Amino acid sequence: MTTHHLSVSQDPHDPGFVQDPYRFYAGMHRASPVFFWQDYTMWCVAGYDQVNALLRDRRLGRENRWGAPLNPVEGRRHLRDFDRIESGSLLEREAPAHTRLRTLVNRAFVSRSVERLRPRINTLANDLIDALPAGEAFDLLPPFATPIPLTVICELLGVPVDRADDLLAWSHAMCEMYVPHRSRETEERANRASAEFGAFLTTHIDEHRHNGADDLLSALIAVRDTGEKLSDAELISTCVLLLNAGHEATVHQTGNAVKTILDQGGDPRRFFETPERATASIEEALRFDAPLHMFTRYAYEPVDLGPVTLKPGEQVALLLGAANRDPSAFEAPHAFRPGRADQKNVSFGAGLHFCIGAPLARLEMQQSLTVLFARRPELQLEKAPRYRDSYHFHGLERLMVR
Repeated sequence: MTTHHLSVSQDPHDPGFVQDPYRFYAGMHRASPVFFWQDYTMWCVAGYDQVNALLRDRRLGRENRWGAPLNPVEGRRHLRDFDRIESGSLLEREAPAHTRLRTLVNRAFVSRSVERLRPRINTLANDLIDALPAGEAFDLLPPFATPIPLTVICELLGVPVDRADDLLAWSHAMCEMYVPHRSRETEERANRASAEFGAFLTTHIDEHRHNGADDLLSALIAVRDTGEKLSDAELISTCVLLLNAGHEATVHQTGNAVKTILDQGGDPRRFFETPERATASIEEALRFDAPLHMFTRYAYEPVDLGPVTLKPGEQVALLLGAANRDPSAFEAPHAFRPGRADQKNVSFGAGLHFCIGAPLARLEMQQSLTVLFARRPELQLEKAPRYRDSYHFHGLERLMVR
C-alpha cells in the first residue's frame, strides 16, 4: 500500500488485502476516512456516520444519468442483455421509478409476513444437517449455507427449485460484473447469463400466469396485469434482482458468521441459547464481517465530503465493511461482542435503497445457525478458511469443518 496525502494505492487483489481488508480500513480510519483510492479512481468514505448519512442523501443515487445501462454508450453492445435487465432493476433506479417499483415489490413481500417462513427454514436446516457427513472434514457452504437462502427465495417467488444449479450459475456470472478490473470474457459471460436468465423467466412467467399459485411471482404478475405500471421488462428485472440478492449475500454472510463464531472457541450454542441471543449474535456477525464491502453512488449535485467536493456525475464508494469497524462509532470495533451497547451496522445499506430482503436474510441466519449449532455443537474449523478474491463481495472460498 502506498499513500500520498489523501491518495491511496491498494490493489484489491493483493492476497493480504483479500484475506484481511480490515487492516487497510484501520489505517485509513487513522489517516483519513475520506480518501482517493487510486485503483478504483474514485473517492471513498470509510467512517460510519458519514457512510450512514450519504446512504440516505438524496443528492446521491444509483442511477447513472450519464451513461450505461440506462443510456447505453458506445463500446457496450456486447452487454446489451445485461444492460437491459439492469435498466429495469430496483437497485439501479431512483425516484419516481424506484418508488413505484419498490412499493409494488414491498406489497408482495409484506402480504406474506416473513416470520411465517420460520418453520420452513427450521425444517430445511434440519433436513440438510441430517445429510451432512459425520466424522470427516467437509465444506459447509455447498450442503448447508447455499441451499437455505436459495430454496427459500425460489419457493417465495414460485420458481422451480430444481433449476437451482442454473440460477446459481447465472447469478454468479452476473455478480462478477461488480468485481474490480473485470475482463471482456467476464462481461460476455455475464451478458450470456442475463440472456439465459431472462429467457427462462419469460417462459416461466407465461406458464405461471394462470396457475393460481400463492407466491410472490403471482403477486407481481397480478400487479402487472392490473395495469399498476409494472412492465414485462421490470417484472423480469425484479425477479432477477430478488433471486440474485436473495441468496448471494446471505450465503456469504452465513459462511462468514459460522467462521466468526467458531473462531471464538468454546461452545457455540452459547450464542444461540435464546431467540434474543440469536438475534444479537447475527446482528454482531453482520457488523463484524459483512458480505458486501463497497456500494457506489453517483453525485447528482455538488456534495461536500470534507476534503473534497464531488461534482455531478462523479462516483463515490461507500465502504460498508470499513464503516462497520469505525473506532469512532464502536468500542473495540475488532472484537466480536453480541449484545454490544453500540450495536448498529450498514451491512444492508440505509435510506431509499435499504435492502428489501433484510428481514428475510436475518431470519434465515438466526434460524439456520440456531439449528446448526444445536445439532452439531462439536463443529470445528478443519483449517483457517480463505476469502475469495472478489472484492467488494466478501465471502469464503470454502468453509472446511469437521
